[in-house]
Formats: sequence, C-alpha cells, structure tokens
Amino acid sequence: MSALIYFVTQMKNLQILAISGSLRAKSSNTAVLQAASILAPKEIEIILYSGLANLPHFNPDLDCEPLPDAVISLRQQIKSSDAIMISSPEYAHGVPGSCKNALDWLVSSTEFPGKLVALINTNPRATIALSSLREILVTMSAQIVEPANLTLNLAGRGLNTEGIVADEELSKSLGKAIRRLGEA
Repeated sequence: MSALIYFVTQMKNLQILAISGSLRAKSSNTAVLQAASILAPKEIEIILYSGLANLPHFNPDLDCEPLPDAVISLRQQIKSSDAIMISSPEYAHGVPGSCKNALDWLVSSTEFPGKLVALINTNPRATIALSSLREILVTMSAQIVEPANLTLNLAGRGLNTEGIVADEELSKSLGKAIRRLGEA
C-alpha cells in the first residue's frame, strides 16, 4: 500500500474552512471554493465561510468580551477547522477590505496562530494582493502550505461552480491542491 493511500485511509475526517475574499454573488473566488467542496475526497470536508459580510468593521475597542456575534462565529469556525483555504480577488492591487477585515478580527485571537493555510488565486495577473495576503498571514503566524497553493486562470472565462468542476484541467489541479493540504 502506498504511503499516500495509507495516510488517506488512516486519517480522520479533516475539516477545511474555505474563505472567499469576495462578496460578489457570482465571484470566481467563491465558485472555486464551492468546487473544492464538491471535489474534496470523502475524508475532507470543506465548509464555505458565509459570514464575511456580517462582520463589523474591525475596532480594537470591540475586540473584548462580549465580542460581536459574527466575530464569535468566525473564531469558532477557525478553531474547529484543521486548515483554511482562502481565495481572494485583487482590488486596486490590494486585498479587498472585507477579507482584510476578517483577518484583522483574527490577529489577537488564539484560534488562528499555527493554522495550515492554502491560497487559491483565480487570476494569474493578480499577484500583488496575493503577495500582500501571504505577508499578512505569515505575520499572523499561519503555516502556509506551499504545495497546496494554486493559481488558476479563471479570469474572463465566466465559469461557475459546475463549470469549474466539469473542466478536467481545473478540477484535477484543484483536487491535487486539496489533497496536498489534507496531507499537511
């Protein structure tokens, strides 16, 4: 039995929290994470975080008991996950405010440091925000799993979740990234 097959058969169900940095209804970043949840092996559960728009603007004065409900929910989901997968667009060469806001709420938390993180980029030209996001995450003590990071060329293709899953090359690359994150 190969080491990978043994590992997969022996591992418990892993839970990956997938965070889209986009609030758009037809976001390619959200679609790729939804596709990941479909393509994940049965031992890996990918849960899409849906509370990004509900988080209050980060304010250190509010980062104390009692925390806002949306922040409690985010931190509980981070705590219960084994790893995190983030796919975020680039706006004006930066990480969208909503995504950065979520990360700001995690900076002082005890749930985030040491978390395994994979980054998915849906536009090969969007490298500045990706570099910035990587810097933010390293500063927050994330363990970025380099072999699980992935850049897909979805720009201008108009693919939804089903289209990504149906595309043989995209689904194969995405499946490989999920497995690598699971192995980490």
